[in-house]
Amino acid sequence: MRHALILLFLIVSFSSCGDYQKVLNKGDTAQKYAYADSLYRIGKYKKALKLMEQIVPAYRGRPQAERLMYIYANSYYELGDYFLSGYQFERFAQAYPQSDSAEVAFFKSAKSFYNISEPYSLDQRETYRAMEKLQSFINTYSDSELRDEANQMVVDLRTKLEKKEIEVVKQYYRMEQYNAAIASADNFISDNPGSVFREEAFLIRLKAAYDYAVRSIPSLVEERLKTAQKHYETYIKYFKDGEFSNEATTINLDIEKRLASYKTESTI
Repeated sequence: MRHALILLFLIVSFSSCGDYQKVLNKGDTAQKYAYADSLYRIGKYKKALKLMEQIVPAYRGRPQAERLMYIYANSYYELGDYFLSGYQFERFAQAYPQSDSAEVAFFKSAKSFYNISEPYSLDQRETYRAMEKLQSFINTYSDSELRDEANQMVVDLRTKLEKKEIEVVKQYYRMEQYNAAIASADNFISDNPGSVFREEAFLIRLKAAYDYAVRSIPSLVEERLKTAQKHYETYIKYFKDGEFSNEATTINLDIEKRLASYKTESTI
């Protein structure tokens, strides 16, 4: 009750912009700490940060440092400055591993890196970094209530990396670099057994093999059509009722028609 009354007094006492500037420019460390804490509690994170930036070094090693460092990191987090919140939460978790806030700080550090992961079309260094941080959290706090959310973020990031990979496969196909498309599809299928893009990789491999065959010199067409047909058989084995099964079957019907013409010619 006493603490609540003191807090209320501070909020009322320093409610004006002029009072804030006085504390910011001329207040001692204790005044700045108290005012920063009161501003933080009512969601005035930007103003609180300006005060905390001035006093964080002065409180290192002091009893108040644990809370100060936590609200300092969390202010950046609440403002969406995830580069700094990730770094500051990581520092907190390392400095105060026994703190009641250590688990949440570890989680928010990892989530901060998750939030700065770039779209799949851009550089993915931060994505790999976020996955590493999230996996470390999951390993450290295996019984955490936050584990499911952390696992889902790992899935999201992994899907983003897979999206980048499948777009490379598709790009090779669009550029009519069929052997590269087939090779990259093979690699994708091998490296990502549970991917949501797995069926699409099988289809692109089939399409690339088919286009490569029909555009080959006449002496190589039959052999390459048979190779394409094997890719169809593999596709249909796993995705008989798949999203792209009609398209794959249409391609195979044309392959069968073309191969039949070679049998007819051989009997003449």
